[in-house]
Amino acid sequence: MLAHPWKLLVVAFALLLLGVLLPLLIVLRLLPSTFFLNFLAYFASFSGMILGLIGSVLYTRMRKK
Repeated sequence: MLAHPWKLLVVAFALLLLGVLLPLLIVLRLLPSTFFLNFLAYFASFSGMILGLIGSVLYTRMRKK
């Protein structure tokens, strides 16, 4: 696991950004709408949200100590 919460938050932000950009590019028809790309966009968005939540909880716990 990542040692510092900031690293986790950066990875979460990158995944969330990917989860927004992929559907945008699909809607603009710059990328083909395939099952794999749709699933990848959903997975990136969902995992980025979960990792961001975990990273923020770890950050607040670290700051309390």
